[in-house]
Amino acid sequence: MSNTATTTILSEQRSAYAEQGFLISRGLYSAEEISALASEAETLLGRNELIHESNLRCRWQTDQTTGECHFDCFDPVTDIGPVSKYFALHPSLLTLLREIYEGEPKLLKDKLIFKRPGAGGYGLHQDYIGWESFPTSFLTVIVAIDPANEENGATEVFPGAHRRGYLSPCDGDYHELNIDRLENQQGILLDLAPGDVAIFGGYMPHRSAANSSDRWRRQLYLSYNDEREGGDRRTAHYREFQLWLEKKYAEYGKTGVYFQ
Repeated sequence: MSNTATTTILSEQRSAYAEQGFLISRGLYSAEEISALASEAETLLGRNELIHESNLRCRWQTDQTTGECHFDCFDPVTDIGPVSKYFALHPSLLTLLREIYEGEPKLLKDKLIFKRPGAGGYGLHQDYIGWESFPTSFLTVIVAIDPANEENGATEVFPGAHRRGYLSPCDGDYHELNIDRLENQQGILLDLAPGDVAIFGGYMPHRSAANSSDRWRRQLYLSYNDEREGGDRRTAHYREFQLWLEKKYAEYGKTGVYFQ
């Protein structure tokens, strides 16, 4: 593909992202790259020394059938997964993000969500957090390791709703949104094949249903900020995030947490 054609495609993608608040790029990663990421996900799932309810790196989900609590996510992941880090710094992805930002993207947050069969979904929310330090340029890239569709709980976004800004109090807490806030706006499922990526900003309302299939829905989530808004903030973000988690867990009587 010529440089002119590539520039035209990137420009069209930037315009679509600005208008709709999300973007899907098909086949950004090769089958070989996805195979390597899937292999790393399997290896990480066997890291029993890390998977513990008191480890702040780990997230959990309730099985919708049995009621059991299962491990669901590593957050962060690139410091223990070199393939995940390769994906986060992949030239093709960074080129696309530079087009969106018209500037330099900086990795802020990274997590690997497994979403096993039976795992619950996430209620309607926005990823932006009302912390004074949180960048408004925050955006998230979903990298599909497995096919994502309605049956296994693909993410649903609401095109154009990002233009309404942050719809929750700026108090630093997580808030779910009532669907009525979107005034009957229609959602779109991010139906992804392995190697596809979806990108949406921190103000985009989104949600996902439970995984009602017999297949896993593994996805790598990579979040960035514009370098002009705070530079490299990943270390500072995770320090602040883990302190916030400690506080929240303590409110529910959970103490003795650690990060490994």
